[in-house]
Amino acid sequence: MFKTLIVVDNNEQSLAQSFENVITFNTYLRDYPKHNEAKTRIINLCDSSQYLSKGYYCSLLAEARKHQVLPSVKTINALRSGQALPKGHAGLTNVVYFGKVASALQEKPAKELFKQYPTPILYIDDRSTLQQGSLSSLTQQQYKRFIAELTEFTQTQWRINDMQRRYRWDMAILVDHNEKVPPSDKEAISRFIKAAAKQGIYAQVLSADEISNIAQFDALFIRQTTAIDHPTYRLAIKAQNAGLVVIDDAESILRCCNKVYLHDAFNYQKVPSLKTVVLADLTAESIEHLEQTFTYPLVLKMPEGSFSKGVFKVSDRAELSLKLAELFEFSALVLAQEYMYTDYDWRVGVLNGRAIYACRYLMARNHWQIYNHDSKRFFSGGFETLPTFELPKAVLDAALKACKTVGKGLYGVDVKEHEGLAYVLEVNDNPSIDHKVEDAYLGDELYMIIMDEFKQRLEARGRG
Repeated sequence: MFKTLIVVDNNEQSLAQSFENVITFNTYLRDYPKHNEAKTRIINLCDSSQYLSKGYYCSLLAEARKHQVLPSVKTINALRSGQALPKGHAGLTNVVYFGKVASALQEKPAKELFKQYPTPILYIDDRSTLQQGSLSSLTQQQYKRFIAELTEFTQTQWRINDMQRRYRWDMAILVDHNEKVPPSDKEAISRFIKAAAKQGIYAQVLSADEISNIAQFDALFIRQTTAIDHPTYRLAIKAQNAGLVVIDDAESILRCCNKVYLHDAFNYQKVPSLKTVVLADLTAESIEHLEQTFTYPLVLKMPEGSFSKGVFKVSDRAELSLKLAELFEFSALVLAQEYMYTDYDWRVGVLNGRAIYACRYLMARNHWQIYNHDSKRFFSGGFETLPTFELPKAVLDAALKACKTVGKGLYGVDVKEHEGLAYVLEVNDNPSIDHKVEDAYLGDELYMIIMDEFKQRLEARGRG
C-alpha cells in the first residue's frame, strides 16, 4: 500500500482538517525519508512558480527519494517556461483541477491536458498560456472545488494506479459508449474485466477517442462493432504494429466484414454454404442469370454489414431490379443468395479453432431474420443457449471449417440447418457476447476462457 503525503508551503489548517498526512515542506525536508517507510507518493501543493522554490525542491527531492510525485520536476519546468494551449482546446475553462472541470463538454480536453501536464492545479490565462496554479491563488469557491477534486483523486485515481501495478499486463477493452446494439452489454463487459483480473490482466473500458497511446497497453479487446473503413480497423492495425495481442485482429476484421471474401473463401475451401452469386453490374443478362439460378424469393446482400443490416429479401423481378439499382449506388459488387427459411439460425462461438458456446437464435416476430430493424417492439427473436457438445455434428464441423478460412480469432459463425445438412451463412468477427444470452450455459466460465486465451498469447509473446 502507498502512503500519501500532501506537502504545502506553510501550515494549512483548513487543508489539514480535511486530509490526513498534510505536512509542510520543512517537515518533508527534515523528517523524510524514514527508515522502513511504506511506498510513498507526494502531492506537491507548494508554490513552484519560481525556479529553486520550495515547490521545485519538493518535487526534486521526491524524485531523488524514489517517492511518486505530482507534479514532476519535468512538468514544473515545462509550465514555468510557458506552454501554449494545444490546438483543439480553445474555450477550455481557466482552471483545471487534477484534469477535471465542471463542464461535461470540456471533460475530454481537460483529461488530455492532465495527461500531458499532470499537476494538481492548472491555469489557462487570457493569452491561452498554461501555468501551474497554487493554493494561495484560489478564491474561496475555487478552493472548495479543489478540495472536492483532491478528495476524489486520492481516493479513486491513485488507488486505481495502485491496483494496476499488481497486474502483469494492461488491456484496453474498446467500446463505443453510444452504440445502441453493442457486441457486449455492460454486465458482460464487467464480467470480462473480472475474468481478466483473475488472469493477471488489468482491463480498462475505453472508447477510441479515450485511447491516446495504444502502445501503453499489452492487449486490445475490441467490443465495438467493427468495419473496415472505421476506427476499429485502424486501431487494430496500430495495436498490432505496436506489438499488442489483439482480438479481433485486423486480418479477421478485413475478412469477416466483407462477404465477397467469405463467399470466395467458402467456395475454395469447400465450406458448405448457400448458393451465392456475386454481381458486378445491373443488366438484363444479370437479371436473367439470377432468375435462372434462383427461385423467388431470393436474398440480396451488401458486401459489408452486421446485425442483419444490408440484407434484403426480394420477391419478384420488379423488387429485384429496384433493390439492385439501390445497392449498386453504394458498392461495386452485390451478392445474391438463395433464400432458405428456418425457424432459427445456429450461432457457434469459436475461439482459436475451438467451439466455446452455441445458441439458437430464433427469427424476429413476423420476420424472416433474427433482427428486424424496422420494428422497435420486436427487434430480435428469442434464443436458446446450449452446450457445444449438443450441437449437431454437421453444424459444428461446418462452423469450425469456416473459421479456418478466416483465422484464429474470436468468431461467431451463423449456420442454417436443413434436413440434416448445414449451410454456413457467414463468419462474424467481434461476435455478440451478452450476459444471460451467450453465457447462459457456461456463465462466468465463458469470460474466463476468452481471457485465458489472451493470457496464453501474452505469455507466448513474452517468450518470443
